[in-house]
Amino acid sequence: MKNIFDPKTSNELIARINALNPNTPALWGKMSVDQMLAHCIVAYDMAFTDKYPKPNAFMRFLLKTFVKNGVVNETPYPKNSRTAPAFIISDRRNFEKEKARLISYIEQTRDLGASHFEGKESLSFGPMSAGEWNNLFYKHLDHHLKQFGV
Repeated sequence: MKNIFDPKTSNELIARINALNPNTPALWGKMSVDQMLAHCIVAYDMAFTDKYPKPNAFMRFLLKTFVKNGVVNETPYPKNSRTAPAFIISDRRNFEKEKARLISYIEQTRDLGASHFEGKESLSFGPMSAGEWNNLFYKHLDHHLKQFGV
């Protein structure tokens, strides 16, 4: 798995995002490109803001036990896989605004570096290693950028 904290990798991701345009069609799935960008931002919002509530203890147990490994391992996500309700973007968004927000989060993640994320708590999964955060961020972005052919 590529390292999102490495400037080379983050720059590659940003270049792929910059290759998108408001009319880029999806190769699979139901999201428009603007919805996909907003969808990818949710993971960063959860890591950097208090916008989303922390799941209750029982839900966190279920997420850590049954979901976490699939999210943070190095196995790519299958096409058309299910997503958590917080990640569903049903309305249309401003493409340029979402693109700028996502790029800003990638740059912030890169600039903070792996040490910032070592042991950082995830809303859903509890404390995670920098490697787990890397896999969560990189794998998700890579999956959706491939969905839109970049």
